[in-house]
Amino acid sequence: MYKSIFISSFLFLSASAAVTTVHAEKMPSVKSAAKCTMISHEKVTKLFDRWNASLQTHDPAKVAANYSSDAVLLPTLSAQVRYTDEERIDYFKDFLKKDPVAKIDSRTIRTGCNKAIDNGVYTFRFTDGTEATARYTFTYGWSGKVWLITSHHSSVLPKDGKQAD
Repeated sequence: MYKSIFISSFLFLSASAAVTTVHAEKMPSVKSAAKCTMISHEKVTKLFDRWNASLQTHDPAKVAANYSSDAVLLPTLSAQVRYTDEERIDYFKDFLKKDPVAKIDSRTIRTGCNKAIDNGVYTFRFTDGTEATARYTFTYGWSGKVWLITSHHSSVLPKDGKQAD
């Protein structure tokens, strides 16, 4: 049974329609949720830095270790949604061959009880001299021991930088 529904809407000023997503999730029982762990905006930025540093190891398993085992990855350079550790590792095997380094261009951070959201725009620079600028959203959850990525969505910006009508 779902005890909570989170709804987020994104309205682009130049767009004629809003995009709404609905996420339903099981809430833990009162006993397991008795302890609320908060995180600062500064620590959320460090979670991104941890993820970005793991890219520099060129080890897909180290990158995947940033994600909870049931995390969802909607990757930048692949149309396949990744639901498992094995699928995330498979994606990062190819992605890491490009030697990506990410830099945040703009971001908004929101925090709550045992959760955080970091979304905005980042640019990947690759050793072949190419770049990919993308919109991103990381959601984080407190595991009881460590903050982990629970979902990660990344989509390349249109080449002309304009939103579709």
